Amino acid sequence: MNDAEREAHGRARADEQRIAIDVDGAPVSGVYARPADASATIVVAHGAGAGMEHPFMSGFTRAMDALGFATLRFDFPYREAGRRFPDRPPVAIAAWRAAMDAATARAAAAGSPDEPIWASGKSFGGRMASMAVAEGMPAAGLVFLGYPLHPPGKPEKARDEHLAGITVPMLFLQGRNDPFAIPNEQLDEVVARIGSTATLHWVENANHSFEVKGAKRPAAEVGAGLAEPVAAFLAAHPPAAG
Repeated sequence: MNDAEREAHGRARADEQRIAIDVDGAPVSGVYARPADASATIVVAHGAGAGMEHPFMSGFTRAMDALGFATLRFDFPYREAGRRFPDRPPVAIAAWRAAMDAATARAAAAGSPDEPIWASGKSFGGRMASMAVAEGMPAAGLVFLGYPLHPPGKPEKARDEHLAGITVPMLFLQGRNDPFAIPNEQLDEVVARIGSTATLHWVENANHSFEVKGAKRPAAEVGAGLAEPVAAFLAAHPPAAG
């Protein structure tokens, strides 16, 4: 058990509230939690194959709550409708904007109108967050829980063209054995091109789900294990003055 997981066990869990988020007139589901001493909010979107209730997602957000961060995880419209194929970028970006607006409104209602609101996501969810930010969505920064740089086995089809124009801080958490980022050197080069605003944290021996061969753990624990480096990154990147 790492420090984030010990913190999660030793501190009262923030109450979770199920909410509805309006996306162009249609509601999608979300789960919001806010500890009393929240220093920032992190909004988290799921990957293409699983929704916000996946144990990885709840494990990560609950560990972030325990470390003093408000969290909002949400479903994209296709999951809400029971469809399997992910939304096209315009729909996913609209969902992202609505979720960020919902988090901002709740921070303001809690007396923290200037609270930093971060955007994070697993795979597809993180990529859609970055596209939304590239198109002007306000965010304190981006946290990628496994960035899908290219389809597995197709490094020539990189999905990085929009990243260089993003100026907010970015944290890439990536498994060394993630087929969406092999060869590893390709992501190293992308992050180097972005420059000082981007940080890459490799998780040794981990796959796209951050599972490590020979070290079987429940998905909730795997997600919770990522909270500590994310919390440290957020604390090291406070919003710019003014």
